Amino acid sequence: MNVLLRILITSVLVMLISHLMKESVIVDKFSTALIVAIVLGLLNFFVKPILVLFTLPITILTLGLFYLIINAIIVLLCDKLVDGFNVTSIWSALLFSIILSISQSLVYKVTETKK
Repeated sequence: MNVLLRILITSVLVMLISHLMKESVIVDKFSTALIVAIVLGLLNFFVKPILVLFTLPITILTLGLFYLIINAIIVLLCDKLVDGFNVTSIWSALLFSIILSISQSLVYKVTETKK
């Protein structure tokens, strides 16, 4: 149930961020945002560790800042895979990924249940 809630939260955040970044990030409808949330989760689970491993020397050299570029690449890959989701440039993808990461962290912290 926790995974479904996170996917729903992420899809709402994707819609909100695309509304804020009207010119550079376009999401057609909420079902597209749901698919984007699922695809981003899958790309982060399967592709991102491989990218991090291959780019480890440059990530260390840039003191971890290259990790932001990896996040932008993941968003651009999602753009290529999902119809109805469009990101205009790598800078838009970078800003989108930063805003999404920060907002996800805040919302997950607020909605987290104590055990």
